[in-house]
Amino acid sequence: MNLSIVDLAPVPDGGNATEAYDNTLELARRADELGYSRFWVAEHHGMADAIASTTPEVLIARLAAETDDIRVGSGTVLLNHYRPFKVAETFASLDALAPGRIDLGLGRATGIPAADRALGTDRKKRDPDADHAEKIEATVSHLYDGFSADHPYADLQLPRSADGAPEPWVLGSSPSSAAIAGELGLRYCFAAFIRPELAETAFEAYREAFSPSPLGAGPDEPEGMLAVNVACAETDREAARLRASAEASYQRMRRGVVGSIPAVEDAIDELGGVPEPTPTPLADREWPRSISGRPSTVRTLLEELTERVGVDDVIVQNLIADHDDVLRSHELLADGVGI
Repeated sequence: MNLSIVDLAPVPDGGNATEAYDNTLELARRADELGYSRFWVAEHHGMADAIASTTPEVLIARLAAETDDIRVGSGTVLLNHYRPFKVAETFASLDALAPGRIDLGLGRATGIPAADRALGTDRKKRDPDADHAEKIEATVSHLYDGFSADHPYADLQLPRSADGAPEPWVLGSSPSSAAIAGELGLRYCFAAFIRPELAETAFEAYREAFSPSPLGAGPDEPEGMLAVNVACAETDREAARLRASAEASYQRMRRGVVGSIPAVEDAIDELGGVPEPTPTPLADREWPRSISGRPSTVRTLLEELTERVGVDDVIVQNLIADHDDVLRSHELLADGVGI
């Protein structure tokens, strides 16, 4: 199993973005040392007092400079906010700065209405799937010289490294995003911490739709990754205690409250107690939004979930308030999985 990390650059309680970025850099450096495959940073807007990862392309440049081997990228660039050519220019430039180490994760999402308006984003697209597929295809065509000779964009040039182009991924949480990835012949990452119950259906749609990219922008065969929220600690009970922050965060989101990750004790108070440890094995077809356990427990759980969808790659998010606990969780997980 290959392990990666996606990070939100959460702002510490009473802290600021500088501290959040320092924590993200420390985590990326540690992930590089531990042998994680990829380190992605998210894109969220209008809540920077809680989540400082608003511009992944800026963070990626610094992360690449601060690490040696790990691939760095976006999880995700919200393509509904941008024009494909600008995204392609930006990530081609990043690839020229860190040849062969840049991932371009492409997705879409609407956020806080005021932020969407400020970004000039249309929240009422008549056919968002078609628009999204067209934008992904255009971005990849810019990166992989995919426009025909008579196309008006055919002569546009991008900064290049000697190693080619960034590796594009489609990120999503639905069968429709999976089908787009398959039709374009790109790699696909499913966000199981958003709508886990759709994971198996999404990967089935991806494989059914898959046809290799005519531009060479993707793999010859379907290649997927599962994004999972994980809390790992020395014992199952302590890991469940850390998972309280994620469970409370999800409860807040269901109430329309999006903000900082609650401290463990505050989360336990909100939940009315410590969550039960994640059982192993999981009940048939059960897909929890967040899992927890000691290293051997989490390894068993991840093996079970990846077997269900037929992938070997996992990218881990965690919603743990204390940065030292975050670092320790990823260290224990790396040891448990044996990367």
